[in-house]
Amino acid sequence: MAFALPDLPYAHDALASKGMSKETLEFHHDIHHKAYVDNGNKLIAGTEWEGKSVEEIIKGTYDAGAVAQSGIFNNASQHWNHTQFWEMMGPGSHPMPSELESRITEAFGSVDKFKEAFAAAGAGQFGSGWSWLVVDTDGTLKITKTENGVNPLCFGQTTLLGCDVWEHSYYIDFRNKRPAYLTNFLDNLVNWENVAERLSKA
Repeated sequence: MAFALPDLPYAHDALASKGMSKETLEFHHDIHHKAYVDNGNKLIAGTEWEGKSVEEIIKGTYDAGAVAQSGIFNNASQHWNHTQFWEMMGPGSHPMPSELESRITEAFGSVDKFKEAFAAAGAGQFGSGWSWLVVDTDGTLKITKTENGVNPLCFGQTTLLGCDVWEHSYYIDFRNKRPAYLTNFLDNLVNWENVAERLSKA
């Protein structure tokens, strides 16, 4: 099936009061994400991947030994990553459900310690990439980071939360202050109900 750019789950200006501007979402969703969709569709046309799901394409084209991933992988994975990213944020208040809070506290000691570790992973990712909260293959919660478009699907993990640390995700609002962007993401932007729902399905 061809990739399709999903609509944002909220208006472009819906997160502005929480630290992610309308301009950022216009560039990030309407230009960057759209480019992954358009380029991915061109690259899979006429190949064995045409008609496959984005998850099948990601798993089938990921090469752990590759220094630079193929164009098909890069565009498919970034399309998937961004689709999740938009859903993981939201306007309004989305407090952390008690079941999720309990699991995070059990795994990391406290919610604050989890946030510190998640932000550190994102800030410590050299160059472009992502910071993730996942359910690992052994059922435990773990924080990971990946380069470029690599995501937890590549390792058989279930994604609960991901934060884009490519510069285009934060430079308009935070300039070069990636740690401040990550802190704001965790404190103001995350839809914890979405994260809890993902955990319940894991």
